[in-house]
Amino acid sequence: MTTASGKAGGEAEGMRREWQPHIWEGCDFFAWARLLVRNHFAVGWRYLYIVAVVSVVSIFHTLLRWLQRGWYGSRIPRTVLRDAPLFIVGHWRTGTTLLHELLILDDRHTFPNTYQCLEPNHFLLTERLVTRYLHFLMPSRRPMDNMAAGWDKPQEDEFALCMMGQPSPYLTIAFPNRPPQDQEAFTLESMPPRQRAAWKRAFLLFLQQLPFKDPRRLVLKSPTHRCRIKVLLALFPAAGFVHPVRDPYVVSASTVNLWKSLYETHGLQKPSFAGLEEHVLRTFTMLYDELEKGKKLIPPGRFHEIRYEDLLSDPVGQMRALYEDLDLGNFEAVRPKIERYFEEHKGYKTNRYPNLSDETRTEIARRWGPVIQKYGYAAPSR
Repeated sequence: MTTASGKAGGEAEGMRREWQPHIWEGCDFFAWARLLVRNHFAVGWRYLYIVAVVSVVSIFHTLLRWLQRGWYGSRIPRTVLRDAPLFIVGHWRTGTTLLHELLILDDRHTFPNTYQCLEPNHFLLTERLVTRYLHFLMPSRRPMDNMAAGWDKPQEDEFALCMMGQPSPYLTIAFPNRPPQDQEAFTLESMPPRQRAAWKRAFLLFLQQLPFKDPRRLVLKSPTHRCRIKVLLALFPAAGFVHPVRDPYVVSASTVNLWKSLYETHGLQKPSFAGLEEHVLRTFTMLYDELEKGKKLIPPGRFHEIRYEDLLSDPVGQMRALYEDLDLGNFEAVRPKIERYFEEHKGYKTNRYPNLSDETRTEIARRWGPVIQKYGYAAPSR
């Protein structure tokens, strides 16, 4: 996730806040109106100017969507992806962005970038113009982990679904003090059939736009997709899946920090963070349970797991194993780029978080114990 730009506990040292637009400024008018109505317009007074701005620009997004649809006609719905996508389905803060950036070093792969995911309604018409002349609207770094940000950086396609008005758990970011939204959109199974069909059409339509820019194999990253393997395989029977894992004790603190940062930066209420830690604990368990169900549906040779810590200590060896396991082609062709990437980023520092309390460590061990044991992680020292 690369869209945060606010301060939260555990920021890396030396970071400063950079201004950027709210993500909701990419919504079309109907998606924006539904978001406000379903939350009873519970906007904090200090955020009313954002509502006014988004309300205006959302009209233009809708008009541009209609214009793009008229310009391209039926060519987009008729587009067939040349190769089935490769999905990165790690939990938040498990190194999904690092893995995404490594995989797209391969000239055989492409990806949806930040502009395309935040402006999915008309990027075929506007991307070149906006990214060339309005590049200053994006911060240079992500505050939650200090990785580079920008319009051209890989992004989670879940944001595109939000901007297109589809159900998504990420809509909670807008109104963080209300109950978590669209939890049924994790698995899609409990959605009404009509709504689920509309979600599939929207997702496929977004992906069908990307080959107009680049026909290579798509590498997609969204933690929410780990619950949707059954749906994704129905859409793309030959899809591949990569599952990065990381020390759950670190993931816990880092995920809480992530949501705090997003709520502060893109929320329309002053966040209280009430129940956030419980939400992170509960969601983690649900996501791993759903992943275990989905893994049983994936044919052999289409699923690969990788530990974040092992990737950092032996990037070449771990990426070679990934390529061989998923049959992604000649690894030696991309090996020099991976070595160069780590050489250029060798000074990178991960965030530091306060020590977990004894109570928090005990609760994580109790509720996440099966995952901790399965992947060989031990409880951290005090």
